[in-house]
Amino acid sequence: MKIGILQTGHSPDEMKHSHGNYDEMFFRLLDGNGFTFETFSVVDGVFPSGLDAAEGWLITGSKHGVYEDHAWIPPLEDLIRAIHNAGLPLVGVCFGHQIIAQAMGGKVEKFAGGWAVGRTTYELDGERVALNAWHQDQVVEPPSGAEVIGQNAFCQNAMLAYGDKIWTVQPHPEFDASFIDGLIQYRGSGVVPDDQLAQAHEDLNAPVNNSDMAQRIAAFFKQVRS
Repeated sequence: MKIGILQTGHSPDEMKHSHGNYDEMFFRLLDGNGFTFETFSVVDGVFPSGLDAAEGWLITGSKHGVYEDHAWIPPLEDLIRAIHNAGLPLVGVCFGHQIIAQAMGGKVEKFAGGWAVGRTTYELDGERVALNAWHQDQVVEPPSGAEVIGQNAFCQNAMLAYGDKIWTVQPHPEFDASFIDGLIQYRGSGVVPDDQLAQAHEDLNAPVNNSDMAQRIAAFFKQVRS
């Protein structure tokens, strides 16, 4: 199965050599499931020529806000709706989670409650899972037809399912401890409150459920659809 990666941001320059870009993190996360990948850097204006460019689609994270005025955001929203109308599987992570919600009629905003950074726990399908987060923006109103499948007290709409066609997650199953450590160093100072950065650093060695989420994402892509 070929997965088209719609890349909406780039990893920090200081970390590209050690960790790669955002698309490469998903290559590693989903390795071993028989997928092939092609990246379309939509943040740089590079879009697929058509929906037949891939059998499933994944939208990455980004430093940008979905409500910002960028030329590539409206065509990305059009593409999201086209993918959904065609019945192709679509996964969104962080910015991807938010832009899909916005494109489908939901509301995203800079959350008044502040940031979530580092290891964070959620309730997902009745289970407790830990994943690395790095966001202030949130989906504050899910679109009609979206089911909340994962949440915590801070982020009520952390994971959404749109039937069997779209599955989205606010935290980052592709981020490991070393990448969070780099974000603390290169993107956190002066932006995220110091006490939250200190707590995120303290939690770096605590376990997260990235591999479990990878299997959920892989199973979502592979499931048989009518």
